[in-house]
Amino acid sequence: MKDRRRAERHGHWAEAAALCFLRLKGYRLLARRYKTALGEIDLVMRRGRVTAFVEVKARGTTDDALFAVTSAQARRISGAAELWLARDPRAATGECRFDIVAVSPYLWPTHVPNAFSGVR
Repeated sequence: MKDRRRAERHGHWAEAAALCFLRLKGYRLLARRYKTALGEIDLVMRRGRVTAFVEVKARGTTDDALFAVTSAQARRISGAAELWLARDPRAATGECRFDIVAVSPYLWPTHVPNAFSGVR
């Protein structure tokens, strides 16, 4: 149980780091840990007409973090994003994409826009 709580705290820290990094790039937070029956989206951000559904991964290396997003996770995130789009008309009429922010020790977070497509 201790390991689970430690991992959860580390995940929250990584989300906070990713959020700060994206804010510096001009993104605005719309939702954090958006939960649905289909899945969870770590961060929902907007910059201009772009709504970005962001998956945050914290790993020892940036490559490990980027490869940690599985096709099953991408499907769950995509399903949750569909529910978001159904309730947010501005996002539905603008551009939407799925991004990954990789957080690794002693490095700036790495933002990969349009990292995967929304597939169900």
